[in-house]
Amino acid sequence: MSLNDPQAVRTEYATEERLAGRASVYEWADGDDPHEILWCAVAERAPARILEVGCGPGELAERLARELGAEVVAVDQSERMVELTRHRGIDVRLGDVQELPFAADEFDCAVAAWMLYHVPDLDRGLAELARVLRPGGRLVAVTNSRGHLRELYDLLEVERPLLSFGAETAAEALAPHFADVESRPALGSILFPSRDDAQAYVDVTQILGSDGRRLPPFDGPLRVTRAPYVFVADK
Repeated sequence: MSLNDPQAVRTEYATEERLAGRASVYEWADGDDPHEILWCAVAERAPARILEVGCGPGELAERLARELGAEVVAVDQSERMVELTRHRGIDVRLGDVQELPFAADEFDCAVAAWMLYHVPDLDRGLAELARVLRPGGRLVAVTNSRGHLRELYDLLEVERPLLSFGAETAAEALAPHFADVESRPALGSILFPSRDDAQAYVDVTQILGSDGRRLPPFDGPLRVTRAPYVFVADK
């Protein structure tokens, strides 16, 4: 299964249940908080107009608008995610980062959290993000490294794919479109209380849960590595 296959992505985000299931495990997380690192990277620029691509159900877009007082516009290719975001009072469009429906130089900041590895033509998507940012504008993008959840991959004997936009590849992908690129790690772990909790996460994860894979039996909790990275790219 490929994370940037258009049909697989449409199916994955047609409803919110699987995304919510993955997000719920962060109640068991410790270490650096990638959401707050993202937030600080946006807030330190005090942007007046922000674009979020791949907004999901809209929690981040709503927080950006409420706490920063910014004008926030969101884009997602899932009709359900657009519906959920619109219910939060956000200006949201059904669209694709590879062909953004905006003029050049419209935004001070763009946010792409855990979504650029889903884009079939990554370079085209990054070019579009750079195009709609004003001179000196900032893209804040979040992804994971190959070490993220490595213990689950090992237990399931699954080879982790190299993401088109992962921690190991993101800087190289961003460099043609942005003058300065910085990575900010958000390292920590997730402690699953039991095998059943870990299996529930596997079941809602595209790569790990494909083909109905089952974790081997084990007793007690399972601690796994959490290794997201926040990339800050200034135009």
